[in-house]
Amino acid sequence: MKTAIIGLGNIGTQLAENLTVGGEEILIADRDLSKAEKLAAELGGKATALTIADAINESDVVILAVYFDVMKDLIAAYHGTLAGKIVVDPSNPIAPDGKGGFKKTIPADQSSGQLIAALLPEGAEFVKAFGRLSAQSLGTGVNRSPERAVLFYATDYPEAGQTVANLITASGFSPVRVGGADQSIRIEVGGDLHEFGELGRLVSAKEAEALV
Repeated sequence: MKTAIIGLGNIGTQLAENLTVGGEEILIADRDLSKAEKLAAELGGKATALTIADAINESDVVILAVYFDVMKDLIAAYHGTLAGKIVVDPSNPIAPDGKGGFKKTIPADQSSGQLIAALLPEGAEFVKAFGRLSAQSLGTGVNRSPERAVLFYATDYPEAGQTVANLITASGFSPVRVGGADQSIRIEVGGDLHEFGELGRLVSAKEAEALV
């Protein structure tokens, strides 16, 4: 299956590096094509730079590594093309609070994952993943020894979940499912399993078993 990363900010760039180091061949795209081409050159032959439209069209798994509001716009723009694909959402609905911190941009009891899942076309399979850690921790926590750190994911689709679990493994982490899409809020900023939430740290698979 072909995997595309759309958006090459901090999360998208680090994830592209982790996946290619793990042996995955990926498609990468950004609204600035030259940015994608530059990163592809840095990552070697495992990454191919394309336009956003081409990357979505040619992939089976689409990781939308963009801000929450941008993701909504992308889904609207490529709604038909996303049908039949696994759509991965790492988003966290936050913005600067003007005091040096961050605030949630949607009601506290709402999950960006569930909101995004509801926007997808029929036939698309939603998985919440790759947003539980900061980009920095995705870099420093990769391939931790003696036990890998966990990346949690949430989905209502077992086969899509296994596909994303395989990508998590390739990226240098251990995959642990927390439940269906209705559990997405637990792995978003402020959620009990997020790095910037109650848990507040990297955990091993053994530790994660007691948490989910």
